[in-house]
Amino acid sequence: MPSRTHKIPELIDPQSLHSTYGQEAWRVLGIMAEFQTAADQLSGVHPAVSVFGSARIREGHPYYATAKTIAHKLSDAGFSVISGGGPGLMEAANQGAYAGRSPAIGLNIALPNEQGRNRYQDISLQFRHFFARKMMFMRFASAYVVLPGGYGTLDELSECLTLVQTGTSHRIPIILVGSSFWRGLLSWFEDRLVGEGMIGENDIGLMRVIDEPDAVVEAIFQYYETRGFQASREEREKILNL
Repeated sequence: MPSRTHKIPELIDPQSLHSTYGQEAWRVLGIMAEFQTAADQLSGVHPAVSVFGSARIREGHPYYATAKTIAHKLSDAGFSVISGGGPGLMEAANQGAYAGRSPAIGLNIALPNEQGRNRYQDISLQFRHFFARKMMFMRFASAYVVLPGGYGTLDELSECLTLVQTGTSHRIPIILVGSSFWRGLLSWFEDRLVGEGMIGENDIGLMRVIDEPDAVVEAIFQYYETRGFQASREEREKILNL
């Protein structure tokens, strides 16, 4: 009976193996290039607020109006506003900031179910890699404002919570807008994550739920009232090592 065991060299084409490694090397270089380009273009936008929310909410929806109002007030208060650059609440955030005094920034990425970048961007960056793009949301943010959204919004929220909870990043205000939308999730956090010891009781306090646009801006200013927006040496080190 013939053996079914094959030697590795008989199964792998050496040229194919080399090509795969070459592609991975170019991918790493591409990510590095995106990091450098984005960091250079965003270096002067501090302080900034990253705003997240659903790409599927259209103009005329109350969430759209709320996102637009919050972003406009943040912009007039001196905050650059960073969004994912796409449609829906990302567009609302950029539109509000675009009408204000400070830059509207879009961190754009091509996705199958979204219609490309919105037109309300003073600074527009195009990413190929989610990793580099997500890093920029956190690196330049003095606060997170999270409106109702789907998996992408939840991904950004959980990413920020994890980095702050673990001390990997400096602490910033994380504000959830829309108490009726977030109530069920936060109750589940309390019942399951805290109740079963998955997170500490104080970890719930990393987030605040605020509905009124003026109160969102005020909460961010109150947080920095005694410490200022300038990052400490330790915080800068954490940002560089994200």
